[in-house]
Amino acid sequence: MTPVSFINAQIATPDGRLISGTLTCEGETITAVGDHAATGEVIDVQGGYLLPGFIDTQVNGGGGVLFNDETTAEGIAAIGAAHRKYGTTAFLPTLISDELSVIDAAMRATEDAIAQGVPGVLGIHIEGPFISKQRKGIHNPEMFRTLDAESKALLKSLKRGKAMVTLAPENCTPEDIAELAAAGVIVAAGHTNATYETTVAALKAGITGFTHLFNAMSPLNHRAPGVVGAALENLTSYSGLIADGHHVDWAALRIALRTRPIDRFMLVTDAMPTVGSETKTFVLNGQTITVRDGVCVGPDGTLAGSDLDMATAVRNTVEHIGRTLPEAAIMAATAPAHFLGLGSSRGSLAIGQRADIVWMDADLRVRGVFIGARSDETVAA
Repeated sequence: MTPVSFINAQIATPDGRLISGTLTCEGETITAVGDHAATGEVIDVQGGYLLPGFIDTQVNGGGGVLFNDETTAEGIAAIGAAHRKYGTTAFLPTLISDELSVIDAAMRATEDAIAQGVPGVLGIHIEGPFISKQRKGIHNPEMFRTLDAESKALLKSLKRGKAMVTLAPENCTPEDIAELAAAGVIVAAGHTNATYETTVAALKAGITGFTHLFNAMSPLNHRAPGVVGAALENLTSYSGLIADGHHVDWAALRIALRTRPIDRFMLVTDAMPTVGSETKTFVLNGQTITVRDGVCVGPDGTLAGSDLDMATAVRNTVEHIGRTLPEAAIMAATAPAHFLGLGSSRGSLAIGQRADIVWMDADLRVRGVFIGARSDETVAA
């Protein structure tokens, strides 16, 4: 296969720097980064930025498709296509609280999508129904259930890709968490009213992540640190952040990023069907959800996921949170890759890594998206 070289580039490195030079790929792999002669097909990025392809661990929908409503490989493909033009080269289709039969269908659809080679599908994120009524957000409490033997067996049943589940630690035992983790399930705390002490115990048992930090979880109080306090104190777990300026105030995000290593925070979209679609309404649990001022809300004003894409999240991280572009790239790609246990093969622009690449211009707008060094034609204008 003919090599591909990106020239005149500012390349985001895994250690949080920008270097000027050339990036060359052979097949689907990066083979050279920095000061070297271009070979094969040459793509001039005109002084623009090359970032690792974004990895989004929380994608409820896109392109007019809600995963809960279309638990098929075709539905997953449509969601992925809608997000690719915004730089998302890999993702977890995310199922909102539903019946076990729907979870089963979604898991089988994920296996099917991976078997078919649908671009970017890394596995599945099952968000609920093992969550807290007190912190339910837009989730339907009629779907909530305990984490019993049947549901644990289902969560452990994925044959292809990564299985991630968001649950409330107070609604299960540390032994439940340890059992799932031992089976390879990635367990995150979210939609939870747990105490600090319960959350710390859950971390020791095997929880490695926090779903949309700050949102739908017990807050940090000076006498009751809650889930947020436990998350910010822990230096090894990963926290998802919705950087849209609506879910969390910019100041709170800036403060959070000062408490722990930058590579333990992940940008997520929590995206709904409106992303990549001209239609800015959809139905969830029988309620009409509408995009207002850039955020999805239910009839009573409850936040219902987001209308955020990863390119905008990266841009917001630079413009509103004050982080450098390479730091934003770590949050958008490197951190989620390591969270999913895939850091050895993807998530950074380094020799030997998969050539999933985003080209952004000086205004941090996406100019090109490449999956395995091959251009995706659905790039946002």
